[in-house]
Amino acid sequence: MKAMWVGLVLLGCLVGLGRLAHGSTDFDRLLASITLRWGAGVTAKFNAWQALILNNKTAPDVERLKRVNDFFNKTIRFGDDLAVWGQEDYWATPLETLGQGAGDCEDFVIAKYFTLKEMGVESNKLRLIYVRAKTGSSDGAISQAHMVLAYYAKPDAEPVVLDNLIGDIRPASRRPDLVPVFSFNSEGIFTGVSGKDATPSAGTGRLSRWEDLLKRARAEGFE
Repeated sequence: MKAMWVGLVLLGCLVGLGRLAHGSTDFDRLLASITLRWGAGVTAKFNAWQALILNNKTAPDVERLKRVNDFFNKTIRFGDDLAVWGQEDYWATPLETLGQGAGDCEDFVIAKYFTLKEMGVESNKLRLIYVRAKTGSSDGAISQAHMVLAYYAKPDAEPVVLDNLIGDIRPASRRPDLVPVFSFNSEGIFTGVSGKDATPSAGTGRLSRWEDLLKRARAEGFE
């Protein structure tokens, strides 16, 4: 970009702050990964994502959720995997989604999950949930596979739902259009969606696309 040198100087400052705030995040490595594949044109988008993380490390969770949800819903355009990746079902890393600027429901959820974790939200408060989403209001409404991100303030609390289809974050009880199937996070797979289920029913290896995604994300620089 025209202001590339200025951007790089600012990035260096942000990286220093980032290491102080979250020692495990190597933003230099993440930036190198994304620019190696997509070029310097994605630097501004990466900087905006990094600033989102660093500026909200001490914010209340409710603010973190809103800002992350808004950022990706406004920054990333929806596209199915065939159109975006030329594959039937591809789960993109957060850097791939930022670099491509597009993704499907899984990609939105994965990017939000990783970003909230980078901000300091504990993974046991977050679940990626496979659902059947009803389209239409009639009893015979068609349902389709969909994925959303749920946040549990406490294990016994009603989760709130982050979704790329709806701009606001709503409690699960206000999403009757969603029928949960199962949930998972980086700790494992859960047969249900209750936050009280602290122990996964299976490891991440049982969900091969998720396990592959975690390996690719680690290779990019995520911990």
